[in-house]
Amino acid sequence: MLQPKKTKYRKQMKGRNNGFASAGSSVSFGDFALKATAHGMLTSRQIEAARRALVRYIKRGGKVWIRVFPDKPITKKPLETRQGKGKGNVEYWASPIKPGKIIYEVAGVSEEDAKRAFELAGAKLPMGTTFVKRSAYG
Repeated sequence: MLQPKKTKYRKQMKGRNNGFASAGSSVSFGDFALKATAHGMLTSRQIEAARRALVRYIKRGGKVWIRVFPDKPITKKPLETRQGKGKGNVEYWASPIKPGKIIYEVAGVSEEDAKRAFELAGAKLPMGTTFVKRSAYG
């Protein structure tokens, strides 16, 4: 699973996930992409599950790019623990996703295969997604 090798601080504040994605909102590497249409958090497990579904369908025919990285630590206090006594331990890593963010890209496959593969991968993700093609204008 994806996670940072080393961070400056072990824990982060929750923060807010408002607005639309400006960075990472265009198809840069492949010919087709899976784009988020809603806000959400993608865990490293969800990124890996969707990647496996994608790769299993396209087999060795194409190349896949993962455009998101889970760099936000999500903490959780143990069950049946009273409040206070500091912030909980890091439970997993996640990536905040804004609408318009490209999550995966593929190249070297037909449009029908890419569309079907992204449908299978999108079913593993906790937010709405849509299929997009590389624009002729960049």
